[in-house]
Amino acid sequence: MTTPLRLGIAGLGTVGAGVVKIVQTRANLIAQRVGRPVTVSAVSARTRDRDRGVDLSAFAWEDDPVLLARREDVDIFVELMGGSDGPAKAATEAAIAAGKDVVTANKAMLAVHGQALAEAAEEAGRVIRFEAAVAGGIPVVKALTEGLAGNRITRVMGVMNGTCNYILTRMEAEGLPYETVFEEARALGYLEADPTLDVGGIDAGHKLSLLAAIAFGTKVDFPAMELEGIERISIDDIRHAADMGFRIKLLGVAQITGRGLEQRMSPCLVPASSPLGQLEGATNMVVLEGDAVGQIVLRGAGAGQGPTASAVMADVIDIGRGFRVPTFGQPAAGLEQARAARASAAAPYYLRMELEDKPGALARVAAALGEAGVSIDRMRQYGHATTTAPVLIVTHKTTRDALDHARKGFAGTGVMVGDPVAIRIEEV
Repeated sequence: MTTPLRLGIAGLGTVGAGVVKIVQTRANLIAQRVGRPVTVSAVSARTRDRDRGVDLSAFAWEDDPVLLARREDVDIFVELMGGSDGPAKAATEAAIAAGKDVVTANKAMLAVHGQALAEAAEEAGRVIRFEAAVAGGIPVVKALTEGLAGNRITRVMGVMNGTCNYILTRMEAEGLPYETVFEEARALGYLEADPTLDVGGIDAGHKLSLLAAIAFGTKVDFPAMELEGIERISIDDIRHAADMGFRIKLLGVAQITGRGLEQRMSPCLVPASSPLGQLEGATNMVVLEGDAVGQIVLRGAGAGQGPTASAVMADVIDIGRGFRVPTFGQPAAGLEQARAARASAAAPYYLRMELEDKPGALARVAAALGEAGVSIDRMRQYGHATTTAPVLIVTHKTTRDALDHARKGFAGTGVMVGDPVAIRIEEV
């Protein structure tokens, strides 16, 4: 077939420019792999006169992405604007209604509206592909929907926000406080316009909710995600963790248990010698566990122009080859609404607290833990030059409910200064 596959690209930021670059510089290679040329017909962005480092002169321009989505010379609508609602959602809906396939990097939109969009696309005989929305250049969506399709997935786990991993590893390597590295990451352009999307775990939570839907055959349920960011992690926490052979990661875990679907994105301690523990900088890693295959570890660049544009083009090429799979790996109408469940599996926890420096303070804390059924594995009190004493406790395996009960009991001890920090120690 010599008729070109025509793209309409909405959003010409870092990723959009990267897609144009690949189409222009790899035209012959892509044509050979697809079986026909892939071209860009038209584009849309908020400003026309910005230098994006690529030649856009041959493309039609639409100020309104909805009009771009409806153009007759567009076969695949490539949505790279971002945002859960607004123009991104309106243009995606318009593309589906106009009979276009959609490729998107928009995890927020799919985490909030993915079920409705998937149903609309499948009713129209169209596909939505979103490899670029999860873990950048790592082909984890493809791994779940294709390579591991014969498995019952038992757990999905990973580090899925490169900015948080950069901050935590930079703090450890240079001995810098969180606030200093946060500002450094902002200056380097690593943070979203709203930084809480990154450091609050929201961005990574969006990604995990999409992977959970594919892995477990459930409707996307981001509101049920347990979210905790890295804002309270101190350089002392990182040093103490290292002393015990651990590193702190913003870790996502999703699994089905007898109580329902557990989804949590929170700081965890992982063994420093594990693949997750050795992850440095802005790199992402996703761990998939299946009943037949065992454990699969996927590691790579989780963001950036090249890796994310690579994922976009992989989806475009699949569509061009005629490969069509439902949005979440199976028909959207058949996805179940999972019962949301809190993490129930017992695990050891790291506790850091400041106590008033007076006799019996540690005994009162130990008593509160004992009353909640939480036993102490290790306890350290560090040197201090103030009226408060920093104390570190590592518990034996316990449930989250028991730990929460103990933390409520701390308030009645009369020796606690501020709120304690509690971090789960994950076995990986």
